[in-house]
Amino acid sequence: MKLVKTDQIKKKVQQEVSDESAQEAVKTIIKWIGENPDREGLKSTPSRVIKAFKEYFGGYGENPANYLKKTFTEVEGYDDMVIEKNISIRSHCEHHMAPITGVVHIAYIPSDRVVGLSKLARVAEAFSKRLQTQERLTMQIAKTIMDVLQPRGVAVTIDAAHECMTNRGVKKEKTTTVTNYFLGAFKDDLSFQNRYLRYINKD
Repeated sequence: MKLVKTDQIKKKVQQEVSDESAQEAVKTIIKWIGENPDREGLKSTPSRVIKAFKEYFGGYGENPANYLKKTFTEVEGYDDMVIEKNISIRSHCEHHMAPITGVVHIAYIPSDRVVGLSKLARVAEAFSKRLQTQERLTMQIAKTIMDVLQPRGVAVTIDAAHECMTNRGVKKEKTTTVTNYFLGAFKDDLSFQNRYLRYINKD
């Protein structure tokens, strides 16, 4: 898949930049905002930031499709929706590197196999630990599940707050953004789509 090739390129670029170089870049930014990176409270900040960034952006070192490789075929003929609601995500927008926080809802209609429920959450987490737009993140999750599991249909919804909008710029603190992406039966059959939307919007 193209996804694997892209991940390999990003990983190679990441390896070409040392931790020390990245820390120097953070130190430069600290100077740029008007602070002294050598004062006691900031001396260790560059290394702490790099350590945090490795956690925030750990998704570049993962291929999310790998989480879906182990499946189960003993489904006793089950052919209705499997829905996992309220998967928490934390990402960062690619325009300002500001946090994105919210929830993902994922549904799929199995054809002849299912996957462990935690694996759906891991796919969402791996993609979210990258610089993202919410629209692309929604599509990446859905397309990966569709490509690997080959179910009858996939639906993904994200409801998230973007700090580039809530804490800067227009500063609309209570604003959230909702994106949907439907594939297969969820796109072709409105009855599936409408049932899914009712389920995820239940309190």
